[in-house]
Amino acid sequence: MRNELLKGLTDEQVKKVKACKSSQEILELAKSEGVELNEEQLAAVSGGCGGGKKCPKCGSTNVVRRTKDVELKSSGTNIIAYDCKDCKHSWVVY
Repeated sequence: MRNELLKGLTDEQVKKVKACKSSQEILELAKSEGVELNEEQLAAVSGGCGGGKKCPKCGSTNVVRRTKDVELKSSGTNIIAYDCKDCKHSWVVY
C-alpha cells in the first residue's frame, strides 16, 4: 500500500497493516481499530478499480467499492457494493 494512504495512522497501526497478508486482513484490522477507510484506501485494499470489476451498465473498469462494505461484511451479510465513477451506476454483488 502506498505510504500516503497510511497517513493519519499511528506507527503501531502502520506496522499492523504492513503485516497483513491479504486485503481481507486489512479490512478486518481497520474494523477492529475503528478506522474508516476512504474511497481511495478501500480501492487500494480491494486491488484498485473495485477489484477488477466492470460496470454492468457501461463496461467501465473505473469502479470503486463502497466504504459501507466493511460494515456489511462484518455483520455477516456477504454483500459487496460498487459505484461506477464514469456513468454513476451503482450495484451490489451477493
